[in-house]
Amino acid sequence: MSKPAYIIPADGKVMACLDASAYTESVVDHAAWASRRLAADLVCLHVLDRKPARPARADFSGNIGMDTGVELLEELTELDAQQARLAMRRGRALLEQARQRASDAGAINPDGQQRHGPLAQALTELEDNVRLFVIGKRGEAADFNTGHLGANLERVVRSVHRPLLVTSRKFQAIERFAIAFDGSATTRKCVEMVCMSPLLKGLPCHLIAAGDETAALTEALAWARTELEQAGFEPETIIQPGNAEQVITEQIGELDIGLLVMGAYGHSRIRHLIVGSTTTAVLRSSTIPVLLLR
Repeated sequence: MSKPAYIIPADGKVMACLDASAYTESVVDHAAWASRRLAADLVCLHVLDRKPARPARADFSGNIGMDTGVELLEELTELDAQQARLAMRRGRALLEQARQRASDAGAINPDGQQRHGPLAQALTELEDNVRLFVIGKRGEAADFNTGHLGANLERVVRSVHRPLLVTSRKFQAIERFAIAFDGSATTRKCVEMVCMSPLLKGLPCHLIAAGDETAALTEALAWARTELEQAGFEPETIIQPGNAEQVITEQIGELDIGLLVMGAYGHSRIRHLIVGSTTTAVLRSSTIPVLLLR
C-alpha cells in the first residue's frame, strides 16, 4: 500500500473548534467520538478574533470642547476593554461546558484552550500537534437563512493541512461511511488515508463515483477496492451517471450514509464542490458530517 503525501502525527490531538453557534454541541460530540476512535487526547479550542481598530474619528473638539472629546475617547477605550474581558469570560465558560460534555461522552483527556485569532491563523500555528480538526459548518455570525457556509470554514479549509471534520447540526452515531471517488490523485489519497487511520475501522464502506462507467474509472475503483480490502474494509462500489453533487447527495440518502469522505482539493469533477468563491455545494446541502482530506 502506498503512503500518503504527508504524515499525520499518530500521537496528535483531536481539536474541536468552538464558538457560541448552534453547532457547538455537535462539534463537541463529534470530537469526542473521534477522540474515542483514535484514542487521541481532545482539546477544545476557543479563538477570540481580534477586532479591527476603531476607525479614525473626525475632530469635533472645537464643537464639543476638548475636555468632552477626551472623556468620550476614554469611555470608548474602557468600553472596548470591558467587551474584551466579557468575551474572554464567555469563552472560558464555553470551554468548561464543552470539556465537561466531552468528558461525559468518553473523550480522552479533554482539555480547553483559548487563543486570539484569526481562526485560520491560529489553527495553522497549532496544527503540528493536531491529528484531526473538528469544526461546525456555520459559526455564530453566519446567516442560517442564506444557506451559505461560514466564512471562517472556507478560510480554514484553504489553510490547514490536517484532516478536517465538518459537522452536521446534530450528532448521530456514525454506522457507515462513503468516499466520493473519481480516480484522481486527490481521491486516491483519500482512500490511502482512510486505510491508514483507525477512525473508520470496522464501519461499512461505500465508494461513490459519478460519471460514465469508463475503463479508466472501473480500473481506479478496482484499485480502491483492493486497498480498502487489504486494510480490513468490505467496500461496495457505486457508479452513477450524472452530476457529482447530485449523485453524491442521492446516494447518501439511499444508502443511509452517516459520514462522507472527500478530497479538499484536486483537479477533478469534484474539485468545484470544495473550492469556490463563497461556498461549496456538497457542504452547503449535506445533512451529515463531511471529512475533508488533502
